[in-house]
Amino acid sequence: MARRQIESLFIDGPAGRIEAILEAPAGADPVEAALVCHPHPLGGGTMHNKVVHRMARALRARGAAVLRFNFRGVHLSQGVHDEGRGETEDARAALAFLRSRYPALPFTLAGFSFGSRVSIRLASTLDGADPRRLILAGYPTVYRNHELLQSLRIPRLFVHGTLDEFGPRPELQALYDRLWHPKELHWIEAAGHFFTGALDAFEDAVSRL
Repeated sequence: MARRQIESLFIDGPAGRIEAILEAPAGADPVEAALVCHPHPLGGGTMHNKVVHRMARALRARGAAVLRFNFRGVHLSQGVHDEGRGETEDARAALAFLRSRYPALPFTLAGFSFGSRVSIRLASTLDGADPRRLILAGYPTVYRNHELLQSLRIPRLFVHGTLDEFGPRPELQALYDRLWHPKELHWIEAAGHFFTGALDAFEDAVSRL
C-alpha cells in the first residue's frame, strides 16, 4: 500500500467550519483529486467510518489526493443536520477547497450510503465542471427517489454488498439496469450494508475502478 501525506484542517462552510482530512500519495504528484462523503450522521456516520476510510485509501493507492470531511454537526464540524440539503452544500464547499488545491487535476466524487446520495446531488448541480466519475458504495435504494441518479450522464460506478439491507440486491440491480451508460456494478460478497467481513474485497474493488 502506498504511503501517504496527511493534513488535518478546517474548511469554511456554509454553516461554519468543516473538519476535514486531506491525504495525498508520498513520492509522486497525484493524478486526480477525489472527494469522499461519509454515511448518515444520525446513524453515527463520520469521515472515520471503516468503509469511507477504505475507499479513501484505495483511491490514494491509485494516485489520488483524497479529501474526507465531516458533515455539519459531526464531531468538530459546525452546524446541525439538514436532511441532505445542507450536507450537499458542505460537500460543495469541500470540493471547492479540494479543487483550489489541485486546479489542474480531474476529480472524482465518491460516497458511502447517505454520502453516495449527497455525491449525486452535488454532481447534478456542477454545470460545466463535471466530475470524471461517481463512485457509489452501498447506494441506499430504500429512499426510492432516484431521478437525479437516472438523469446523470457521467460514469456511475457502483460497489455494493450482496446482502445490503438498505439496498437489496434485486432493487439495486433493477435500478442499475435502467441507467444510461457509462456505468459499472461490482458485487461484493458481504454480510450487510457495512461490507462486514469483506472490507478487503471492497477496498480491492475500489482500487480497480
